[in-house]
Amino acid sequence: MTARRSGAYACLVHTTPTTPVRLTAGSLTLRPWAPEDAAVLAGLYEDEAMRRWAGAPVHDEPSAARWVAEQHRGWETGERLAFAVEEASDARPVGHVVLKRPVASAAPAEVGYWTAAHARGRGVAPRALAAVADWAFAAFAREGLTRLDLLHQVDNTASCRVAEKSGFTLSGLLPAAPPDFPLDGHRHTRQAPSSA
Repeated sequence: MTARRSGAYACLVHTTPTTPVRLTAGSLTLRPWAPEDAAVLAGLYEDEAMRRWAGAPVHDEPSAARWVAEQHRGWETGERLAFAVEEASDARPVGHVVLKRPVASAAPAEVGYWTAAHARGRGVAPRALAAVADWAFAAFAREGLTRLDLLHQVDNTASCRVAEKSGFTLSGLLPAAPPDFPLDGHRHTRQAPSSA
């Protein structure tokens, strides 16, 4: 799970609308969030780890519906391309991956993710994150996308493991930025295949 920004690093976002897409990664399907996902999402946020690491303001079904609507607006503006992650055995969301697109062609894009408590430990996050990274590099190569950043708090060791399994390497330490980010953070990066 990732949710980190610091004053030293803030990703600028692209403002061109983007057509929502569906991706597959083995038994996983990644698709845009839909209004009917709100009830499931509210249930997933009952998990303490989700609330701690993901940081989204989801407390009940109405707040989950607002969050889903924000994800839809992200696709409309091209700023945040958010995917609900489903396993083939269950057509309900078990995870989330987001690509935050940069304005400047030289700037990296940022990715974030989370996995539902009942789906952790099954490789959902690494597979979904790798699929979005592969798609992003292919889809936005003409815009100059050559690097993705994954940011997380240093005490989130699970995110380090997911980053590594997804092809990201630890590339730097981000200073704490209280109150939102009371601890230092890690920056993991993944280079586009042609720029590696």
